[in-house]
Amino acid sequence: MGYLGEEIKKFGFGLMRLPQKEDGIDIEQTKTMVDLFLEAGFTYFDTAWAYAGSEDAIRQALVERYPRESYQLATKNAAWINCKTREDATAQLEQSLKNTGAGYFDFYLLHNLGEGRTKFFDDFDMWSWVLEKKAEGLIKHVGFSFHSTPEELDALLTVHPEMEFVQLQINYADWEFPAIQSRACYEVARKHGKSVIIMEPVKGGMLANPPEPVKKVFREAEPEMSEASWGIRFAANLDGIITVLSGMSNVEQMKDNLSYMKDFTKLTEKQQETIAKAQEIMKNIPMVPCTTCNYCAKVCPQHIGISGSFTAMNYLTLYNDMGAAKHQEGWLVGGHGLKKAAECIKCGKCEEVCPQHISIREELEKVANTIG
Repeated sequence: MGYLGEEIKKFGFGLMRLPQKEDGIDIEQTKTMVDLFLEAGFTYFDTAWAYAGSEDAIRQALVERYPRESYQLATKNAAWINCKTREDATAQLEQSLKNTGAGYFDFYLLHNLGEGRTKFFDDFDMWSWVLEKKAEGLIKHVGFSFHSTPEELDALLTVHPEMEFVQLQINYADWEFPAIQSRACYEVARKHGKSVIIMEPVKGGMLANPPEPVKKVFREAEPEMSEASWGIRFAANLDGIITVLSGMSNVEQMKDNLSYMKDFTKLTEKQQETIAKAQEIMKNIPMVPCTTCNYCAKVCPQHIGISGSFTAMNYLTLYNDMGAAKHQEGWLVGGHGLKKAAECIKCGKCEEVCPQHISIREELEKVANTIG
């Protein structure tokens, strides 16, 4: 239930949101961020084959500038992206090695398991393949990242006990949020004795700018600390954690994160009470009370993405971020081949089976009028 035999400081550099210039990733600023990160004593870098330009950028900013034994590098295999054969999927490792020049990966993840995406890893038997690559020395530790229900995670870990760790979306806002269920997923991973890597502790930056009542609670408690710090420290406070990833986009964010993570200690009782207050505030913000059971989806003749539409609307309500709401709708509705809220014919079949007794037709109309 520990750290896979390696002691890694509890803060990792997520490379999905690197600083940008007009012609792509800002390599020079990335180098500065890498230098600050390593100087502070941190060593874990997280990229992915699917993060455009990220593997090449970390080759230039890290691999070509520091001894290989001085850091840990993780990347991921997305067998569900444009892969028709096992060879297509396995070729991603060779490409990642070429892109990074790293020679091997300390952590290699099957990327974004859950829902229909898991089928590709099963069909191509990527589970045995990663173990073969580990035996060859190209991978030190194997695991997977996951976005779905705790029930599905439990089933996966039951079938694949050979996986050494799981990467999960965990933050104080999603701890009990029905669409994410961070706490339940974390508890499943720990039940199976798996160490956890935490992603999205600041929820893609949204918890750097939480609802105003939440900001007020944090400012009153520790006015010198950033809002983002509460998200990262909440995650780092959990047991059984390998590291907490932060996808930093500029030097200022790096400096802020390092300021409170360099000498991180467990949260005090008062700090935990502050986070509990913030969670209670967010829980009481009026939202569509959808638990994503998707009973409605089973009876909808139009195949509307009902729960995905409500998740998007709840994002808008909580964070006042239309871009994030549209992104959620694009992924959870369009990305799953479902129709948008505006195509609802108001037949009412969904409301007959909804355990939460939601006025689904009325709420879908609000989504259509607000998000589109």
